Amino acid sequence: MITSEFILSSLIIILIPGTGAIFTITTGITHSTKASVYAAIGCTLGILPHLTASVLGLSAIMNMGAHIFSIIRYIGVVYLLYLAWSMWKESGSIDFENSTVNDSERNMIQIILKAITINLLNPKLTIFFFSFLPLFLSDSSPSPRKEMILLSLLFMGITLFVFVVYGLLASSLREFLKKSKTTMKRVQQSFALILAGFAVKIAISNE
Repeated sequence: MITSEFILSSLIIILIPGTGAIFTITTGITHSTKASVYAAIGCTLGILPHLTASVLGLSAIMNMGAHIFSIIRYIGVVYLLYLAWSMWKESGSIDFENSTVNDSERNMIQIILKAITINLLNPKLTIFFFSFLPLFLSDSSPSPRKEMILLSLLFMGITLFVFVVYGLLASSLREFLKKSKTTMKRVQQSFALILAGFAVKIAISNE
């Protein structure tokens, strides 16, 4: 069932900077604390499709057809490169004074949808739910499916907590970054390069 090994392993996976964490941090810096929380929620919701696929036994299909994972991987690569290009193009153009004011309900929904898409196309989560998660199922479990759901929900809870903390910390840097547009531009460009790096890593990965 739930073990310290599972919790620790989940924390390590979540704490390693990934596309969802980068998006949440960037949102916290360039928008607002509220927006970063919405980004964290969206990234967490993006885990649900991976969970559902695992519970329904899609892992067997993935094992029989490696090309399916390749398709998911390259869709993610294209999307991440698009995000990186957009972030680079918009670097230095953020208006901090208006960004918080424009945190309308419509914009919050857009942030959630973008965050969901990022994690939906995140191969790391596919690997986790299709390969790593089953390792923690009890051999004597009367209902492996229920146990998998429980472990997955715990993973999602840890993800939400960590990402909210990431967003809050990033938002706390807003006042400092507002004083230097050059610094803000360099930060945005750095995050764009990180996203592009993730895309390249995924594209050349043999996993």
